[in-house]
Amino acid sequence: MQELRQLPKRERQRLIASVVGRRRVGSQHELQGALRSAGCEVTQATISRDIRELGLEKTRDVLGRPRYVLPERGSRSDPRESLKAILAQFGRRAVQAQNIVVVQSELGSAPAIARALDRVEHAKVIGTLAGDDTCLVITSGPAEAKSVAAELGAAMV
Repeated sequence: MQELRQLPKRERQRLIASVVGRRRVGSQHELQGALRSAGCEVTQATISRDIRELGLEKTRDVLGRPRYVLPERGSRSDPRESLKAILAQFGRRAVQAQNIVVVQSELGSAPAIARALDRVEHAKVIGTLAGDDTCLVITSGPAEAKSVAAELGAAMV
């Protein structure tokens, strides 16, 4: 049996990039198992932080299964185009509730939607909060929320 050890951050993140580049890893739990198989002991909180720092994106493979992928190097895509693509692929609906827009999405994709919205730096959005399949988009008032809900909903068609 291989001895498990904690790796320095840089080495651990290199291992994570290698693992997600070589095989389909669709959850933090699967990634933790893959790292353990490679002899690296790591907590779920550390994995979550590494995923964020590496900029891993959650997408779907050809069979529709969730998968983490590395961001494309040198690709400075337009944040608005990235948001539209994520909403078109994973978004289900956007509904206004007072000054909040509730964005419902496929399971596991709400954090990617929130991150994409944050990157857009939308003038009407104060902030976002994401669960697994729901993202709350906070605006300053009902009129702004109505506008944002219509904009996001149009991208989901």
